[in-house]
Amino acid sequence: MQYNAWFRCINPKCIATYPLNRILYRCESCGSLLEVQHDMDALARRDAKAWMKLFEDRYKSTQWPYGSGVWGKKEWILPRISNDNIVSLYEGGTNLFWAERFGKIVGLENLWIKLCGNSHSGSFKDLGMTVLVSQVKQMISEGAPIQAVVCASTGDTSAALAVYCAAAGIPSIVLLPKGKISIAQLVQPIANGSLVLSLDTDFDGCMHVVQEITKDETLYLANSMNSLRIEGQKTVGVEIVQQFEWQTPDVIIIPGGNLGNVSALGSGLLMMRDLGMIARLPRIVVAQAQRANPLYRSYLKNFATFEAMQAEKTLASAIQIGNPVSVEKAIRTLKQFDGVVMDATEQELADAAALGDTTGMFNCPHTGVALAALIKLLKAGKIDKSEHVVVVSTAHGLKFADFKVDYHEEKLEFPSRYANKPIEVRASVDAVKDALHNALKNRRTTNA
Repeated sequence: MQYNAWFRCINPKCIATYPLNRILYRCESCGSLLEVQHDMDALARRDAKAWMKLFEDRYKSTQWPYGSGVWGKKEWILPRISNDNIVSLYEGGTNLFWAERFGKIVGLENLWIKLCGNSHSGSFKDLGMTVLVSQVKQMISEGAPIQAVVCASTGDTSAALAVYCAAAGIPSIVLLPKGKISIAQLVQPIANGSLVLSLDTDFDGCMHVVQEITKDETLYLANSMNSLRIEGQKTVGVEIVQQFEWQTPDVIIIPGGNLGNVSALGSGLLMMRDLGMIARLPRIVVAQAQRANPLYRSYLKNFATFEAMQAEKTLASAIQIGNPVSVEKAIRTLKQFDGVVMDATEQELADAAALGDTTGMFNCPHTGVALAALIKLLKAGKIDKSEHVVVVSTAHGLKFADFKVDYHEEKLEFPSRYANKPIEVRASVDAVKDALHNALKNRRTTNA
């Protein structure tokens, strides 16, 4: 069966469409962002149960490339791409676990964490980058003049771009804000052979530069304003439902920075609904750091207006973005999903991440933002304790080890409520016994 997809302008007053092998990121007619549109009539000729069976049969198999959580849904992603041009590291298929202890602490009966950071480069960005780099490889094979793929990044996008371009043998260039990302994030594109430019600005400044230099068609833009990225990331929502045996959770909470992930999450879920695979949509909650919360400010005004802001330094560095390029798509998605936006202070996000760690997680600060938003919404009565909630964890905590060390060594600008410092003890049996006795006694008292 033949399926097809193309670029479509997101402006409802514009009907412009473009083939997926065109090098463009905005509509040539009105300047709006683009999205990938699929031939839904063709997809609907296969019924819902048949789609479910196909996705189940492929899931984590060794049949190339369908064992990937993304390419197992190829017909919904890039149906016309040659398998020979797919660049996959078997992304997706990440853990979805019941956070029973954390849920009990915060007063929620059914809390689940989707560990998107359990991936090759350590973040959910792999899901989108496999699609974008695969399409670039296809375009190069067709004669496109692309010499390198370029992105602005606060860390995770650059890591994903670097690793997938390295696997494909395609040069990559990343623009990073100097001194504003973790060492672990900086070393990833360096190790994978990217040309790394460290700019004395913030992410929004890097994004401005990258949009200008990619007007040259030999440099292909890899940021989420390129809707090919969204196609891979939309499988997060599909996979969550699949892991719940095709049942829809009540609420999905996702951190938001440049906001491409918000529309991606909604896109996959809407396709499932339109193809009869789910009967209802979950509510989507976007969690932002208070120091970079332009979407939250707009939400407080019922999205009547949106104003970019100068993002301040936040521990959640990957979402330190004051002028998100995908804001129009995100607002549209939130309106479709009865959406909520919540923000979190630095102390709230750090304490929430640390509290989660005490129950067996190992959270990045952005997941801390999502967990803090969950706690605040529960206290406000905007999420009921009986609801089935999923928090999307966007990156692996090991990428932010400095954040965790500073928290537990109490070097941050606020008290660390759950700090757990090592106890220095003389190297003698008696000293160790005394230290253990006192420490365990204190823990029993605290837990009581």
